[in-house]
Amino acid sequence: MTPAIDLLKKARAEFRVHSYIHDPKSASYGLEAAEKLGLPPEQVYKTLLASTEKGELLVAVVPVAGSLDLKALASAAGVKKVDMADLGVAQRSTGYLVGGISPLGQKKRLRTFIDESARTFPSIFVSAGRRGLEVELAVQVLAEHTRASFAAIGR
Repeated sequence: MTPAIDLLKKARAEFRVHSYIHDPKSASYGLEAAEKLGLPPEQVYKTLLASTEKGELLVAVVPVAGSLDLKALASAAGVKKVDMADLGVAQRSTGYLVGGISPLGQKKRLRTFIDESARTFPSIFVSAGRRGLEVELAVQVLAEHTRASFAAIGR
């Protein structure tokens, strides 16, 4: 299992794990997950890391069908500016590989923001911590276990 699944099991949270065969040639990890699991892309969320002007890492959870609005994330976080985090920094900080970064069970607890669109679904899908592995859970469960805030950060 992965740290994300271990965390959910330990918390006795309600969740379901979905797996698929990951294609290393896939252009988008998130869209691949939606396609292979037969899900609407609006219900599958990707985990992105951004860095503030002071070097603080932030976690952003947004639909795979869209992109992260960096200005909106900066505003939600109360900082002047954010940029996408370096991939190596993101991997070292979370303990996960790019394409399998889960918002759950990261090595360091980082401030986390979930796009408010997630509230429109009874459950959403996020990476379970490995390429080809997704976890389905209620957005409130995700918010509780990541101490996330909701904000309009996707576009």
